[in-house]
Order: sequence, then structure tokens, then C-alpha cells
Amino acid sequence: MPDKATETKLQAAFEFEGVWEDLLDNKDFIKVFLSEVLEDYILKQRWYGGKASKLKYIELSEYFRIQQHGEVYFGLLLEIDFVEAFYHHYFLPIAFVTDISLAKSDRILPVRIQGQDGYIIDAINLEAFRKLVFERILGAAPFDKTRVQYHKSESFKDVVYESSRFMGLEQSNTSIIYNDKYVLKFFRRIFADKNPDYEMSRFLSEIKDFKNTPAYQGSINIIDSDDVNVTIALMQKLVPNQGDAWDYILKQLHEAFLNLDAKNIELDSLKRVDMFERIEINEVCPEVIDWVGLNLLVKIKQLAVRTAEMHIVLGSEFEDTAFTPNHFNGDYEVWLKNRLIYQFQNRLNIIENQMHKLDGLALDLANEFLEKKTLIRKRITNFDWTKLKGERIRVHGDYHLGQILVTDDDFYILDFEGEPESTIRDRKVKQPPLKDVAGLFRSFHYAIYATVFNNAESFNRPQEELFKAAEILYSYLTSVFLGTYIKEVQNANLNIGYNQERIFILKYCLLEKAIYEIGYELNSRPRWALIPLKGISNIINH
Repeated sequence: MPDKATETKLQAAFEFEGVWEDLLDNKDFIKVFLSEVLEDYILKQRWYGGKASKLKYIELSEYFRIQQHGEVYFGLLLEIDFVEAFYHHYFLPIAFVTDISLAKSDRILPVRIQGQDGYIIDAINLEAFRKLVFERILGAAPFDKTRVQYHKSESFKDVVYESSRFMGLEQSNTSIIYNDKYVLKFFRRIFADKNPDYEMSRFLSEIKDFKNTPAYQGSINIIDSDDVNVTIALMQKLVPNQGDAWDYILKQLHEAFLNLDAKNIELDSLKRVDMFERIEINEVCPEVIDWVGLNLLVKIKQLAVRTAEMHIVLGSEFEDTAFTPNHFNGDYEVWLKNRLIYQFQNRLNIIENQMHKLDGLALDLANEFLEKKTLIRKRITNFDWTKLKGERIRVHGDYHLGQILVTDDDFYILDFEGEPESTIRDRKVKQPPLKDVAGLFRSFHYAIYATVFNNAESFNRPQEELFKAAEILYSYLTSVFLGTYIKEVQNANLNIGYNQERIFILKYCLLEKAIYEIGYELNSRPRWALIPLKGISNIINH
């Protein structure tokens, strides 16, 4: 028997004429569904990216059926408009269930349809829906011309649905693991174009047979009312792994910092390397190897090889214009400068308004940033495409240690959606490959300082000395990486320019990335603002 609260809820349900299959044509239902009820539901979802803004109203842009053998669900494209005069689009599949146990906490709206009480819920929470989606991709026709387009790779065959479960607590998307062998990622925030993650995954693994990314298995795209191809979901092979490279490298770095005392490392006696020097592991002085451990340097070298191989593949296309390499030009220069100057001015305002949150070295570095703002702005505007000989290619765009899986003996690169703050158009702009390298270097810098911040009580040295060790360690990791990466891409004839050009591009991209990071740190964890501020100081004083 249902409890009293459930009975009250069901009695208060909205009643609609007609059948579930026609409900989205009912204007009364749409009006009720798009009310505060849906707003309340969406505001609580982890994948909702508008929490920092004030929601104004929700519109149903369009809907489509996800169906098989008479079993019908609806995919909704919702436009969420904000008071601040911008909007997002989100994907929400819905189902109608009469079994209250299936609704759990995922109830959006209590309804009565043809005398049957039930709930509208997010269909992804329903196993029957997940099974249907799996089977629709598995049964996809080679040249699907319907509005909802299911696609599968040649390797996705001879399987049957066994099980499905949520992958875990994701922020922006929802991923389902099928048969403990496949991952289907539903994109929640969507764009009026093919998602870069879908494009890059399919290009790298299916077209170019790049082994170090999860193999593309299938996808769902819809053709919207403007005849634009919109990606809803991406299916890939599940890569058995030991976690991401962020956690792996943190453990290695923790050991290195513990070694400062265990091995009585004298920092002032260590041989230093320049920020952009290229070295092989056998050129690293024995004292540094004794300190940081050979394994960490070997892993950095291996990561450099995989990164280079990814870029070599991305630079190897000469027919598909979405992936053919381009030279630098005036249009790119204007796009880049406009973007960076806007971002710089925004971060400058944030620093000026948040100085009261800083102290110690972070405050000193923030003051240096303000004192040298004209110099930094000049560094940004000094980009001159006519002096650059290298090529631009499609890149990862948001490349950091958290986007890399660690297996028993290798690395796998994933999540090609691009920078969360960027527009879909900006994410697809071809960039110098060194932009990804800069992103990874900033991730190294973060991992090293995170080790200091999170484990200060474990180390018996003053913070100032730990920061000195951090910078020495950073210079060695980046130099070992560059020594391997540049050799690999040059051997494959990927054109990343002459030496001075490479250093200029790397500095430029590191500066861009560190400026980007300041906003998040000052708004979320001011103590960590020291990390991007130190990164900027390194560049402008080099």
C-alpha cells in the first residue's frame, strides 16, 4: 500500500487527456511541465551548468522520439534563459512510469494519463530506456537518414545487452557503463553542432586507428529544426584502468617531496635546467633522479610520446577540411587577441576586487601582476602571425592530467570536448599543438603545488623551501617532456615551427592558460591563486 505522503502526491497529480505517445503535443502539459516544477528539478542536477546565474525561464526548443517496438520515450532540447541575457541548451530524455519504485528521487512531475497515476522522470534513470538506446545503436543502419541518427562502428557487433549502471559522479554529462565493456556518455549541455568529443573520438580511433584513446563504438545525433547535426550521445569502449594521471602523478610527487628529508636533498647543490630546455633522462643529474625517482621521469617521457602521437595523427589528414592542418593567418591572430585581451581584462578586474583574500607570496605575485599589467597586455598583443612558420591543427583543447587514464603500462587520452568556457565554434578552431603541451605543463605545475598544499604537515621543511623544490621539479618534468615530444613530432614531420617560434608559442599558451586559471582560483579557493600567479611570473620574468 502507498503511504499517505505518496497518496497525497498522486492526488495532486496533473491530469491530461490522450495517450503518453501524444503528450508532447498537449499545450496544457507543456505549460505545466515547463513551470517551476522543472526549474526546481534542473537546479538540483549536477550536470546543470548555470548555477552561478539566475534562471529566467525554460522553453522547449524541440523534442523527438527515442523508440523501439512500440516503446516510446521523448528526448527534449530545453532552452534555459538567464536574467543576465544569455542562454544554454540542455538535453533531457523523459519517461512516464506508473511504478513508484522506479521513480525514486528522480521524479520531475506527478501526472495522471488516461486514469493512470505516475510520474514523468529523467529516462536515463530507467534501465528499460538504457537498454533501448544500447539496442538502437547496435542495430544502426549504415546510412541512417532519419531525424534521430544512430551510428555504430564496424567493431560494435555480436553483442547483446546484459547490464547497465551509472559510471559515477560526473559534473557536466551522464555516463552509463554497459556490460562492463562500453561507456555511453549522454551530453547534457548541448550545442548546435557536432560535439568535438564525438568528432575527435571518431576521427582518432575509427578513421586513424589511434590506439591510445577509448575506441569509438557509436553515437546518437539528431537533425534539429534548423537542419543542424546535434550530438546527443557518444559510445566508446571501456578502458580498464587504475584511475587518472592526476591521482597517479600526485602519488609519485608525494614520494618525491618525502624524499627531500629521507634522502637529505640539498636543493642549492642541484643542477638547474632552463624552463624550455630539452633533455633526455640520461642527461638528468644523478642527484635529481635519486630525489624524484626514475619511474616518474620514465612516465613523463611516455606521456610525451603519447601526446606527440596524438598530434601526429591529428596533423595527418589532407582531405577532411575539419582536420586538415592550416598555417597561421590574420583571421586567427584577430580571433586570438580579441579572446585573450577580453579574458585578461576580466581577470585583472577579479584580482583588483579580490586582493583582500590574498596574503604572503600570493599577495606579492598579485601585486607583481598589477604592476606589470601593461607588459602582460603587450605580450598578448605581440602575437604576429607573419613570423610563424608552423601549422595549426585540431587539438585536444582542454588537455590536463585529469583527462588521461593510467593503465598497467600505458596512458589513454580522453574527453575531447574542449574548454568549458569556450563556445562550440572556438573549441573547433585549429591551434598550435603546443597549446595542448602548455595545458599539460600547467597541470604538472598544479600537481606539484597541490602536493605541497595538501601535505604540508608531512614535510619538515619551511614552505619557502618547498616552493623552491616545486619549481626545480617542474623545470625537470617539463624539460624531459619537451626533449621527447619535440623529437617525436619532428621525426614525423609535424610542422611546429623553428626553435624560437616554439618557445614563443609555448610561452604564449602558458600565459593564456595561467590567466584563464586565475578566475576560478580567486572565486573558489584564493590560497591556490598562487599557482597560476607563479606561472605568470615565471613567463614574464623569463
